[in-house]
Amino acid sequence: MVEILERTDGMTDELRQTIVAAAEAALRNCGHDGDITVAIVDNAEIHRMNLCYRDKDSATDVLSFPALEGFDMPGVPDKFLGDIAISLERAKEQADEYGHSLIRELAFLTIHGSLHLMGYDHMTSEDEEEMFELQREILKEMRL
Repeated sequence: MVEILERTDGMTDELRQTIVAAAEAALRNCGHDGDITVAIVDNAEIHRMNLCYRDKDSATDVLSFPALEGFDMPGVPDKFLGDIAISLERAKEQADEYGHSLIRELAFLTIHGSLHLMGYDHMTSEDEEEMFELQREILKEMRL
């Protein structure tokens, strides 16, 4: 299940459907099943989060918070993979900058964040190549 938390204005049904479809496509492509929460925020909020959690004093486009990196609490195992925060403002800016639609940018950011929740990263060139190839495959599968 993908839950969307809207903490800024500007979301439409089409954008919500894109985010859900992108997260589900990423999960399916990687053979995972799980729950994800996506918070749609503005630049000020993602800037605050980036400073608080990553010690980076700037707004970014997407942040991922994998559940496996949190505290290990005893209890019933669930399928919660983690949280993603996406700046809608930054997504709009990047869509304009790259010359593609907001739908495509939100799909890309959701896929990127979802892959991080499943353990992918881009810290080495090999890892980056693997993750970026997965992103391309999933976007192609979504016809974006």
